[in-house]
Amino acid sequence: MRRYLYFIAGWASLGLGTIGAFLPLLPTVPFMILAAFCFARSSPRLEAKLLDHKHFGAHIRRWRERGAISRRGKKAALGAFAFSVVLALFFSPFPWFLIPIAAALIGGTWIWTRPEA
Repeated sequence: MRRYLYFIAGWASLGLGTIGAFLPLLPTVPFMILAAFCFARSSPRLEAKLLDHKHFGAHIRRWRERGAISRRGKKAALGAFAFSVVLALFFSPFPWFLIPIAAALIGGTWIWTRPEA
């Protein structure tokens, strides 16, 4: 039963990652990393396909080996955080706009302190 749940979660993550390739604020690589994690526990064949993918394979392997995020990936994530904060400042009333600011500060700090590829 657990294997099927991982399989379903892997496909859901893969779907969200695919959508994220076309929507600017939805991350792609973290969903692909999650899909590889789920497929490692449910379908080694699909995991191998993700690891061999020309765009995402290197990111997944670097994350698994060293917990590394590329400099370009860090900049993209921080840019998305900044954009979210600006949107919150314009469209959310006080004190609700503080939530995205706190999330951006915490998440951005964590991302920036990860090793680079």
